[in-house]
Amino acid sequence: MRDLFPELERWRERGEAMALATVVKTWGSSPRPAGAKMAVNSRGEMIGSVSGGCVENAVIEEALNVIQTGKPKLLSFGVSNEQAWEVGLACGGTIEVFVEKVISQ
Repeated sequence: MRDLFPELERWRERGEAMALATVVKTWGSSPRPAGAKMAVNSRGEMIGSVSGGCVENAVIEEALNVIQTGKPKLLSFGVSNEQAWEVGLACGGTIEVFVEKVISQ
């Protein structure tokens, strides 16, 4: 998370709205461990990583929605989930990602 701070500060200074995505739970094989984080700003720029490939594209889309609505969201991706195959999580595991708006002052 500390490696995200310099860029988050730049975004804050620019007045960007932001969302933070955090892997909160994993089952089986997963690309990133629980606690992995990714930040997204209102321009769709991202830093960090919660998975890889198309999963992150889906998380970015949801993060942009969370920035607009202010409503946090819990996302699940896994091999038993048809969406997981669509977004590329074929590693045999399941992940849950919590996305929340970051309030900067």
